[in-house]
Amino acid sequence: STIKYTFTVMFFCLLLGYPIAYFLAMQVRSFKWQMAFFLVALVPFWTSYLIRAVAWLPMLGRRGLLNKLLINLDIVDKPVKFLLYSDFGYTMALVQLYVVLCVGPMFFSLAKIDGSILEAARDMGASPFQIFREIIGPLSLPGVAIGMIFIFVMLMGEFATAVVVYGGMTSTTGTVILNYYAIANYPFAAVNAIMLMLAMMIGVTMILRLVNIRKEL
Repeated sequence: STIKYTFTVMFFCLLLGYPIAYFLAMQVRSFKWQMAFFLVALVPFWTSYLIRAVAWLPMLGRRGLLNKLLINLDIVDKPVKFLLYSDFGYTMALVQLYVVLCVGPMFFSLAKIDGSILEAARDMGASPFQIFREIIGPLSLPGVAIGMIFIFVMLMGEFATAVVVYGGMTSTTGTVILNYYAIANYPFAAVNAIMLMLAMMIGVTMILRLVNIRKEL
């Protein structure tokens, strides 16, 4: 379950975070406005992680804001149950909580691309897709890798959101360790924690194998 949720959330964070980073780095020309928009993207991190997780309860509950919106728009005639305490709600909450962790590295990686290279590609008749495939994409991979490492490490040990948004009805490595710790079964908690650390090391090594992160350094 931990691996499934981790890679699912990583995929959606990349799908959502890369366009945001691309817009900030490539479309906003003024450095002042780039920093201003980047700070806006960081606004959720100005509040407690637990508060941001709990805030999903009045959003996704049967009497929550999203259900009321669906009913008022005549999309459904009664509250839907799959929003809260479900894979959908849990995944959406995790994406919202962690997407900013990948926006930062990708933004700085994209911002470092020399504009004269892109201009030369346009002068030679390259299409926007060719420019992205041959220049922007490869040069931004180190930032993508750093962002994915941040999210991977945080998600592998995630347990608070599973308790709050999923109501503790899903079992992840973090919740298993928490349960063993709660009943003072420290040996089993320690074994699971070691397994979690090994899984993190393997996952980070795989990401570093795929991308030469030294380019970013």
